[in-house]
Amino acid sequence: MVSIGLVVLLHIGVGYALVTGLAYDATKQVFEDLKTFDVEEEKPEEPEEPPPPPEKLDIPPPPKVTIPPPLNVTQVISTNVQPVTITPTAVPAPPPPPPAPPSPPAVATRAVLRSGGITDDDYPPSATRNEESGTSIARYTVGTDGRATGCSASGASPALDAETCKLIERRFRFKPAKDAAGNAVTEPKTQRVTWRLPK
Repeated sequence: MVSIGLVVLLHIGVGYALVTGLAYDATKQVFEDLKTFDVEEEKPEEPEEPPPPPEKLDIPPPPKVTIPPPLNVTQVISTNVQPVTITPTAVPAPPPPPPAPPSPPAVATRAVLRSGGITDDDYPPSATRNEESGTSIARYTVGTDGRATGCSASGASPALDAETCKLIERRFRFKPAKDAAGNAVTEPKTQRVTWRLPK
């Protein structure tokens, strides 16, 4: 127990020595660094002198503008005026419209397909290579001789549409349509051809 007391006293003594020694050096250093000086009051600024007034320039007065007197205008009215007569000209009538094209004769008996057809063997080689397929809708006219003419097709590819019309005009033969008197007449037709790729 005595040893603990001695250790405590030793620590207290060393701590006191350190604190008092450091405190002495610190106060000495603060005292040496403290410098004093006198503060002088600033003198107030002197007011600036106002600028001198501008010199007066001699500017001549503007020239006088004289306004001419107003003109006296008198109207002259002539009493020798001849009346003007306006004769209306007749506007030419527009020419009559051209006559309507004759309507196709009425079909009493429709055209009947006698021969011709399109099969899968007719598939165009270019359409097979390009893997084209679809339904061509062909419009054509059956003439009085029973042949298909004026074919136009659309709906599938250009190659298939062209092949459809080529085959219809080359192969299809009809018994022509007839009017009420039994005369052969032309008849418009529509044909659907579905093209499927051969397997």
